[in-house]
Amino acid sequence: MYYIGIDLGGTNIAVGLVNEEGRIIAKTETPTLASRPYPELVRDMALCICKVMDEAGATEADVQSVGIGIPGIADKDGVVIFCTNLGWRNVPLRAELQQYLNKPVYIDNDATVAGWAEFKAGVSRNTNSSVFLTLGTGLGSGIVINGRIWAGAHGAGGELGHLIVDVDGVPCTCGKRGCSERYCSATAIIRMAREACVDAPGCAIMRAVNGDPDKINAKVVFDAAKEGDTVAMQVFNRYVKYLTIVINNVISSLDPDMIILGGGVSRAGDFLLDAVKAALPEYLFYPSLGYPELRIASLGNEAGIIGAALLGKE
Repeated sequence: MYYIGIDLGGTNIAVGLVNEEGRIIAKTETPTLASRPYPELVRDMALCICKVMDEAGATEADVQSVGIGIPGIADKDGVVIFCTNLGWRNVPLRAELQQYLNKPVYIDNDATVAGWAEFKAGVSRNTNSSVFLTLGTGLGSGIVINGRIWAGAHGAGGELGHLIVDVDGVPCTCGKRGCSERYCSATAIIRMAREACVDAPGCAIMRAVNGDPDKINAKVVFDAAKEGDTVAMQVFNRYVKYLTIVINNVISSLDPDMIILGGGVSRAGDFLLDAVKAALPEYLFYPSLGYPELRIASLGNEAGIIGAALLGKE
């Protein structure tokens, strides 16, 4: 039996045929072209589904269900309540897709399904509970408690990117101020680095981008920090401080078996992980007790497809 997983992003729609063990058998993608009416995007999803089924020699009878990871929130009826990157409001995604493929369709947030993928087929697969933090343009999260996705009573339980870590801090795209994603994302690293470079035009960060602050990205900052550049280290240490505060909040509220770091920033690997591990005991309420293992995600860009597909396995 197979499962279809769809990773719906603002840039690309990625679709995969996934087996019982969480391995992708066939995969394809197509540009999202997000400004189009939603029925056109759903049609492209259906075309991609047909393509991966044909590639694997599978029929509709071989498919158990379809799962979709979206950069937004859907209700239990399969209606996307909002999806900012696509400009969607109250889109009947499940019903629209079922016009092409008459199978159960499950929809969840993209960070949630990535965390589910790690729990079912990745680094946290042998745990009972885990929290996945995706460090990208924003800060997404996926919570698994007692082997089940936890989204809270109203669907907002996994929004760890909107914990307040600095009262009256930097404005967030959600309308609040001081949200964790304004301090723990790649976007935050870029902002903090540009601010720091104003008074240090000769630092390693600016040399790496030939003096153009618009070319600064998280990798440039971390590479300069690895070289010991003072300005880059200040930015890196500030970033680690806020990320550690978020991790401590997760431990104090949920105390999972494992906390996983994913997303583009996590590609820094042990350089980031070791710094967070070193800083964490200072913030823990009970540092003498055991606390969650910290790991880097293992499934990379495939997590969205795998996690979405495996929504239907449960």
